[in-house]
Amino acid sequence: MTYSQSNPAENQTVSKEFILVGFSYLKKMQILLFLLLLVLYLLILMGNLLIILLVKLNPSLHTPMYFLLVNLSFLEISYTTSVVPQLMAHLLVEEKTISLAGCAAQLFLITTMGLTECCILAAMAYDRYVAICHPLHYTTIMSGQVCALLAGTSWLIGVSMEVAQTTWIFSLPFCGSHLIHHFLCDIPPVLKMACADTSKNEIMVLTVSALFVICPFLLIILSYILILSTILRLPSAEGRGKAFSTCSSHLMVVTFFYGTALFTYLVPKSTSTKDRDLWISLMNTILIPLSNPLIYTLRNKEVKGALRKIVEKHIGS
Repeated sequence: MTYSQSNPAENQTVSKEFILVGFSYLKKMQILLFLLLLVLYLLILMGNLLIILLVKLNPSLHTPMYFLLVNLSFLEISYTTSVVPQLMAHLLVEEKTISLAGCAAQLFLITTMGLTECCILAAMAYDRYVAICHPLHYTTIMSGQVCALLAGTSWLIGVSMEVAQTTWIFSLPFCGSHLIHHFLCDIPPVLKMACADTSKNEIMVLTVSALFVICPFLLIILSYILILSTILRLPSAEGRGKAFSTCSSHLMVVTFFYGTALFTYLVPKSTSTKDRDLWISLMNTILIPLSNPLIYTLRNKEVKGALRKIVEKHIGS
């Protein structure tokens, strides 16, 4: 099915639903994309659920780092589930519609998970900073209450900011073309649907991004500068290697998360096309939630050890 822009008469009609054009141009190839997404989605669910179960079932993993990692895995499951099932359904049907309320719910979920993940990654960086730079005081500084406070604050920031932002965005009138040239309801394509001045909303988006996306990133960089400084002062190469290995998994996750975000938003608009933007967004939606459990299960000795114990226990029984 080919979608086209609405005619002038339609521009006076207030939109009650949108059409997510997405990958309609692929036509019959949409079935293959559906099958690929189904496999990847199941892998994301299994990988992140495995992390959650491993931490729950192994007392040796009941530490601040793995408590925050459970939050991260839950975030990845929630983010992917808010996007991928609907995308897969739209790949199988002609009319790829989403109600105004459904669009608002999806936008709220994906932006909340995104902001919260930035804060959780910053909390994990702080945990690594305390573990390496203040090892003797680690259990005192990173107490259970502090961990709960860090995670709770991260969720509170994400939810409260996006309740306000989503409410403000969807208080705008939506009329004219109801075609969103995307596979999900993200802020930029939704704002394009509004038939009102959106300059204040755009300023709010930039402000929220500066405060709760860039600031956590700067805190992560500061933490790793202090970590690197401490590691370089260690007397033995073995000690330096051991210290660095305790934060290598988190560093890889942070690099991948912010690296893909920078790649997405720094692509020159002159060379950007709608189709390419769709594929970049899809890769971000899939690869980040898939990479986190892979990184933590393949590179983390403690997680691999916990997995080995469970496998050996069940095989032995």
